Amino acid sequence: MSFKKFGDNDVIINTMRAYPHSEFIIFDSNVYYNQRPDEIGTRNSRKRNVENGFISLYELNIDRPSGSINSHYFIGPSAQPEEGEPDTRIVDNGRIYPFISKDSAGASFKTVGAVSYNNEFQHGDILTGEYPLKATITRKFISNPSARVAIGDGLNVDYAAIRNTLDYHKLTSEHYAITSSNGHGGGWNKDTKNIAFIHIPSIFYGSKIKPGSVNLELYYTGTLAAAASDSNENGELLQYSASDATTYNKKVAGVVLYDEGIIALTGSWDLNSELLKLKSSTSPSEEPKWKYFGVGAGDGLVRADMGQKFGNISCKLSFKGTTDTQVMTMFTRAKKGEVNYSNNPTYIEYGQ
Repeated sequence: MSFKKFGDNDVIINTMRAYPHSEFIIFDSNVYYNQRPDEIGTRNSRKRNVENGFISLYELNIDRPSGSINSHYFIGPSAQPEEGEPDTRIVDNGRIYPFISKDSAGASFKTVGAVSYNNEFQHGDILTGEYPLKATITRKFISNPSARVAIGDGLNVDYAAIRNTLDYHKLTSEHYAITSSNGHGGGWNKDTKNIAFIHIPSIFYGSKIKPGSVNLELYYTGTLAAAASDSNENGELLQYSASDATTYNKKVAGVVLYDEGIIALTGSWDLNSELLKLKSSTSPSEEPKWKYFGVGAGDGLVRADMGQKFGNISCKLSFKGTTDTQVMTMFTRAKKGEVNYSNNPTYIEYGQ
């Protein structure tokens, strides 16, 4: 077999950038991703082994049973190891899962701490992980970010971890700033006001959320109460539609941290006149507000505690991510007549 070398113009390497769309619907403490239904498996209650609204990394263990179905050890001896000897058995539990052997290289899973790794495992022991690895959006509501639980405590850890990042982006928009004397109500101080964070894992958006693609819609009994988007592509979530609170159109309901995958909501104006519990089961009833957008998304709030009206609220979040894929294109060119061949005996001359 003959070989040909690729020429200077035969290989092209480039980067393909895509903007995958994601959509989440939050209703009655359930999250739905890209309108995907809850698929029932033949051997498991959920075919993908993850709850609604979750995405499964690697998409392994599709419709595999969750319990142990076989006690056979398929790698290593099946007998219990002697005292002081490493346990090299790997059990077949009917599922795909990662494993690694402790050796001098010191490799382990990120969930295994250094102290545990050194003291609880012998060289030769098998360390196992678990699939599926799953992720979904979560909401964190902070009533008073600067509150201290005890003497000597610092800021609320969830807020403190994001505070500097918010302030860093104030050059992009003043609404990222922690404090300001401008804006609705004579300014703000994020250290002392209610704020809600919606955390979006990077598996949903890649390297960053695409500016200008974020859209929030809040519904009450199926009717759109208000909508906001980052139409200016500077992180500001501007209300652009409302059934009642039309005077607040073009007001900033929150900001988006594109690189970090976080939405910070501070809008505190009423979106309609309905009263229901949205902060906690013991808090007084309030009108829907932007700071309550996404209520029920992994925050532990359920209708049984919050009251029947809690089921009247639904929220829709959509955005586009950014992914870069390296692409290599290889052209296998051949000169005219160089590699032509025919079994047709009527051809006139070589290379025809």
